[in-house]
Amino acid sequence: MGILDLFFPKYCVNCKKIGDFLCSDCFSRLSFDTKNICLVCGNPSYDGLTHPGCIGRYTIDGSFTGVVFNSISKKLIYQFKYKPHLSSLSSFLGELLYESLIQDEEFNKILHSLPPKAGRQNDMVLVPIPLSSKRYKKRGYNQAEILAKELSKKFGFPVFNCLIRIKETRTQVGLSKKDRKKNVEDVFAIARGPVSLHPRPTSSPDAPTAGARRGSPALTTPRFSLEGKNVILVDDVLTTGATMSEASSILKRNGAAKVWAIAFAKEQ
Repeated sequence: MGILDLFFPKYCVNCKKIGDFLCSDCFSRLSFDTKNICLVCGNPSYDGLTHPGCIGRYTIDGSFTGVVFNSISKKLIYQFKYKPHLSSLSSFLGELLYESLIQDEEFNKILHSLPPKAGRQNDMVLVPIPLSSKRYKKRGYNQAEILAKELSKKFGFPVFNCLIRIKETRTQVGLSKKDRKKNVEDVFAIARGPVSLHPRPTSSPDAPTAGARRGSPALTTPRFSLEGKNVILVDDVLTTGATMSEASSILKRNGAAKVWAIAFAKEQ
């Protein structure tokens, strides 16, 4: 037991039983039977990939999710987003998502198409969906970035904070599919100044030799390029995929080769 557990003991987010973030009974109420859809047309997709007839030059290539967005996962996400002192909850969610992903046949095909693990830094990057500057200042952190860093520990892919929001939008909650798409139009851009790369690259040709703060967990570098990169977009919840699709378009217009979306929970 760590010292933080003495002051902030783990308890089930649903029934409040002391022990872990989900007790065994409440864990059994999580559903991993997510229904994949094509994020372009919104129709079912058996493997989570964009339909061949829907794929285009700048469209997203597919999506993968961990659990169904229900009353249990909703409470997990709420605690994750609004209770920053529960730092170990990010590891809990990251582990759940990771275990779900590695059991997905199509996602494993993507992993197996990559170079050996030592070379992955030059091929695949994790890009978190950014918060608006207003929401980031209010919250103090981006939950999608934290989740991406947990996946980085598992897969060995670096986290590249290259996306920024250039305008404030309404929350997507309660909006129709059409309104969701309109709400996020032209909301993203690629950061033109230094961006954050996590963890610090050691042998990448893109890595600068100076300018990073000593001991910093992330590196700022203006020389990291998206050209030819495969990208995994990361967010906490996926609904219609409007946000992910808009982000994918921006990434591909700036050189990304393939873009997939990953989210902890999927609204059915």
